[in-house]
Amino acid sequence: MDQRHYLGVDIGTTSTKAVLFKKDGTVVGMHHVEYSLYSPSPTVAEQNPDEILAAVVETIKVAVQKGGIKSADLALVSFSSAMHSVIAVDECGKPLTGCITWADSRATEWAEKIKNEMNGLAIYMRTGTPIHPMSPLAKIAWLRTEHPDVFTRASKFVGIKEYIFHKFFGQYVVDHSIASAMGMFNLKNLTWDEEALRVAGISREQLSEPVSTTFYLKGIEEDYANEMGISTEIPFVVGASDGVLSNLGVNAIDPGVVAITIGTSGAIRTVTDKPVTDHKGRIFCYALTEKHWVIGGPVNNGGMTFRWVRDELASAEVETAKRLGIDPYEVLTKIASRVSPGSDGLIFLPYLAGERAPLWNANARGSFFGLGLHHKREHMIRAVLEGVILNLYTVLLALQEMIGVPKKIQATGGFARSELWRQMMADIFNQKVVVPESFESSCLGAVVLGMYALGEIEDFSIMSELVGSTHEHEPLEENSEIYQDLVNIYIRVSRSLENEYGEIADFQKKWVK
Repeated sequence: MDQRHYLGVDIGTTSTKAVLFKKDGTVVGMHHVEYSLYSPSPTVAEQNPDEILAAVVETIKVAVQKGGIKSADLALVSFSSAMHSVIAVDECGKPLTGCITWADSRATEWAEKIKNEMNGLAIYMRTGTPIHPMSPLAKIAWLRTEHPDVFTRASKFVGIKEYIFHKFFGQYVVDHSIASAMGMFNLKNLTWDEEALRVAGISREQLSEPVSTTFYLKGIEEDYANEMGISTEIPFVVGASDGVLSNLGVNAIDPGVVAITIGTSGAIRTVTDKPVTDHKGRIFCYALTEKHWVIGGPVNNGGMTFRWVRDELASAEVETAKRLGIDPYEVLTKIASRVSPGSDGLIFLPYLAGERAPLWNANARGSFFGLGLHHKREHMIRAVLEGVILNLYTVLLALQEMIGVPKKIQATGGFARSELWRQMMADIFNQKVVVPESFESSCLGAVVLGMYALGEIEDFSIMSELVGSTHEHEPLEENSEIYQDLVNIYIRVSRSLENEYGEIADFQKKWVK
């Protein structure tokens, strides 16, 4: 009987989780630890790297304990991580900054400068990371000019996973997946891009050594091994980013299969066999392995817009839900379901937190368009739900220019619990939508990549055995016809406001306290 178990660790923006699997995908132990996001002003989004390090150690320790396994039965630990983080460290590895996360927008002006004055499109075409304040390229350039004292003391600029691996093993290594999300990694040569380094103002020695996502290390520091209750000889697979591993974890890795995730934010991703970039700079291209590249687009505004509706527009419904002991979101979706598709001509641009794909405009702001006297609050609720999906659909349209019409759409994330939202996606995309039976997809993806790294599997075909499906939705023709008319208006309105986005953002910075 095979006693081997596999641990996937996902270092996220708000928490770290560790999930212990059997080889057949059965979960036998899991644990997660939350930590703070420090945001003293709207543009700042930092974390304490040592809080995250402690969370990684605790989640591994507790997940193994909950699984009730012997140390000898743990075959590997493999990692998933959020992208785009930057920590400046000194020559001793001590942090000089917090962990500056993807959500930090202080580099907005530098991103615009790189895009418009420093050959930004050509850099993107080689590196696959759209020019945006989330990118470590823009963040490091910003640090150089705004915090020169920190910049000059910095020995290296690393992401959170690199920081943790250095603590564990004394080496700075960055997997090709995380590296390809930094805006400085040449996808063709699999090395640091010289022009991007010049823009950032750093040398290649100030970044970690790029390694394959299947690279692993043994010999973790004994103190950490003892604290986690594991052997020092267990291989730690460096793994990849959370986005690409989510595709693997829901079995969306075959050509033409598109994975769509809506959690707090959202993303559309598909896998190609070579790097692909977009001459308009609208999509990302990140590595999974040397033969698997994930292209797509992330959106800032997913479930957070629905939460905004709950908190700001639906206080009475929230109170009713509390009295009845049901989820407020169920009440809101039921209200939205009473409104016709298209919300009787009301469109919501969901850019409450700026936007990444397809606009790549941190100044973008949300708005209702088409509001008339015939509209009521339920129309606004439905329009918000539709706006999130319409925005994702515009990302898919950009993606289709490179891959054609998808043959299958896999939908995951918190929104997949809503039948209304699932059907809305099928109608707006005018395609069948399948909800995979995924459980902690990034952790599962990390484990399967780890098994591949250690030679336990020859390819990723095992995923079809590990992932089933829970819901399927076919598009309703009459609804799709309405949405096809609406999406053309949506695209024109959202693009026509580009100048006004900047002007209203400047107004808010000046006058909103």
